[in-house]
Amino acid sequence: MRRGRTMRVLVDRLRQGTWTRSPDEVVVEEPLEIRLDGHMVATTMRTPGHDYELAVGFCAGDGLLGDATVTGVRYCGEGPAAEFEYNMVTVETGGKAPVPTPRLGNVSAACGICGSTTITDMAARLGPLAGIGQFSVDAVHAALAAVPATQEMFGRTGGLHAAATFDTSGRIDIVREDIGRHNAVDKVIGRRLLDGRDDAGDTALFVSGRASFEMVQKAWAAGIGTLIAVSAPSSLAIEASRSAAITLAGFARGDELNVYCGSLAGIPERLGESPANAEVHS
Repeated sequence: MRRGRTMRVLVDRLRQGTWTRSPDEVVVEEPLEIRLDGHMVATTMRTPGHDYELAVGFCAGDGLLGDATVTGVRYCGEGPAAEFEYNMVTVETGGKAPVPTPRLGNVSAACGICGSTTITDMAARLGPLAGIGQFSVDAVHAALAAVPATQEMFGRTGGLHAAATFDTSGRIDIVREDIGRHNAVDKVIGRRLLDGRDDAGDTALFVSGRASFEMVQKAWAAGIGTLIAVSAPSSLAIEASRSAAITLAGFARGDELNVYCGSLAGIPERLGESPANAEVHS
């Protein structure tokens, strides 16, 4: 029987000076081995669920698919999938994707694909995004207000990150949760790829953590031109966003927002120099 995404444990609680013992629900964390046409890619720690989307999103975001089309995704291994708890997935392209170079060791759910490429490499492979719709401040705030109600697992455990896409009206489209924020993004992007979506230019990506370079990298590879994060961006994320022509905003909480690169409709012109042209100082 496949293990669920949460498990119940007994915990000792201290509340207002009194200790009690009661059950609690915690997030399950397990390894997922990702393969491409049967070739080892990497092993990442994740929350079980939407594993096909995670595997496809991971391969797409890391540029492993090349020009190949995903023809299928399946659990694999020696024997029935249940014998290894559904922790190995292969993405199939009929052998048309380049043979990947396997990564040694686990890919951390907190670190994602750190250092796997440079901004120069990404710019050469993808180029700046074009035909990107501009999002309004009101649309961003509408999406921020709607996301919490969609985080079912976070509401139960408090231990998951969320990623979501939303349209120019602020309507939430796809939401995925995972113990790793990179995995949550991969699941969203993988779902879009499996669905054959072609509306990336009119789609924004929300992430519940910080805006690292890897978050920008994944949005760039998916053709998504607006990235909204709850926490701060890194200097490398800002630099990558400029190269990609991505609008990057951080500290998106309630009605607050910092725009670090690009622009949102509704920002007064009198504020002066656009964040897209401002310098980053170390």
